[in-house]
Amino acid sequence: MDVNEADNEICGLEVIVAEGGKAAPCCPHGPTLLFEKVRKGGEKGRRFYACSACRDRKDCNFFQWEEDKVSEARRLAREAENQSKRALFTTQNCGRFRKFAALTPDEKKFCQDCQTLLLPGEREVHSSHRTTAVSAAQLSRPSVLLRPLDNKKSNAQYLFTDRSSNFLLDTLAGLGFRKVLCVGTPRLQELIKLRNLEQKHQMKSLLLDIDHRYSQFYSKNEFCHYNMFNHHFFDGKVSGAELQAFLTESEGQKVVMVADPPFGGLVTPLAKSFSLISQTWRKLQHSDCSNADIPMMWIFPYFFEPRILQCLPSCTMLDYQVDYDNHPLYKHGKTGRKQSPVRVFTNISPRDIVLPKDEGYRFCSVCQRFVISLNKHCAKCNICPSKDGREWKHCSTCEKCVKPSWRHCQHCGRCALPDHPCGDGPGDKGCFNCGSLEHKRKACLLKDTHRINRQSNAKSRGKRVSQRALSKPKAKRSGAACRHKKLAALSK
Repeated sequence: MDVNEADNEICGLEVIVAEGGKAAPCCPHGPTLLFEKVRKGGEKGRRFYACSACRDRKDCNFFQWEEDKVSEARRLAREAENQSKRALFTTQNCGRFRKFAALTPDEKKFCQDCQTLLLPGEREVHSSHRTTAVSAAQLSRPSVLLRPLDNKKSNAQYLFTDRSSNFLLDTLAGLGFRKVLCVGTPRLQELIKLRNLEQKHQMKSLLLDIDHRYSQFYSKNEFCHYNMFNHHFFDGKVSGAELQAFLTESEGQKVVMVADPPFGGLVTPLAKSFSLISQTWRKLQHSDCSNADIPMMWIFPYFFEPRILQCLPSCTMLDYQVDYDNHPLYKHGKTGRKQSPVRVFTNISPRDIVLPKDEGYRFCSVCQRFVISLNKHCAKCNICPSKDGREWKHCSTCEKCVKPSWRHCQHCGRCALPDHPCGDGPGDKGCFNCGSLEHKRKACLLKDTHRINRQSNAKSRGKRVSQRALSKPKAKRSGAACRHKKLAALSK
């Protein structure tokens, strides 16, 4: 996240997830997130609001310091700008889709430049654009017809391969789920609708996605324009009501949530949004679900496991490797990796999720879950330790299993790559806030003390500056200011 303040001491940003309090200001992507700078030594910096969906201010330039006072004129200007950047959503598009579906095959056209289905009366406006015919197959698979968004810092879209989509849907159907809440998973939504046409057993689905283009292809009870980073529905209460209706389990129709967020997304706000969906689901159930969470599958790279489990302790990471059609690395084949790093995090019992034997998975009777064949059970650790699909090895000195390419370094006292720089890296051990080796910065009891002291020091400095300003004459203008004044006088 870019910030308009040059500070070489800044070593990171932390998202502040508030349970209540004042409402966050809004940008075109909904309520913003509150960030806090973290300086070396653990001192907390200023807090500021920025866009929840975009990590680059070129995509969304909203920025506001937490303590800034916003005038009424500025607030109204913001609301007008946010409204002007909103696209036409579900209500109008539903009517257009019904008209489009009723057209003859030769009348069905799609504008590639505008990414819009065209009705006959709209073709003249798009006459200079690239248009193409739309087949029935393309109409049932919008993700194939639409151009994937590719901005890695905001809305990059990577789409499941048919292999991964079929595995997920077969697994969910086998577990008895009849409603699938698809959060950022358009391929899964399409597969469900296609199977409903082929099979007697009907499965319902609701797609929540930030890409409003999908509203052209689905009814209001099949698609909601949604930002998963701040749990914001762009259509407000209308979409909120659709979600509640979908999460209500009637006639034994069990609900499950499958989420595939952008890999650059922050785990904490995502977990917060998923928890809010879980709370809504819990309130709607007739049975006693006071302590239960909605069954879910969160698709994310394996190296985010510590963060996800910290936010959602009930989840477990499966060994199943998820592939994407249009990702340069996260797919099998010559252009991708041998093994995808993307995994499934779920609160469903791992022993109940059967991974395909023909793809190299086996069942570990000790761990009571399916694992990749190279993930050998370690008798010393009593787990199948591999995270990346390779066979890991046990280090007797570290008393844990590590990656096969790592070696134990006597100088560092830990395992690492053979060519690693010796010496502990910043923040590798202990708390750089107080220096203790017993905890990390996030758990430090002194972390709020720095902010309080800093704010009080800033106030006292402000008072001293104002007193000096009253007691001293005005400073001389700088040379640049004088030149600017002369040029202004000459231009009159």
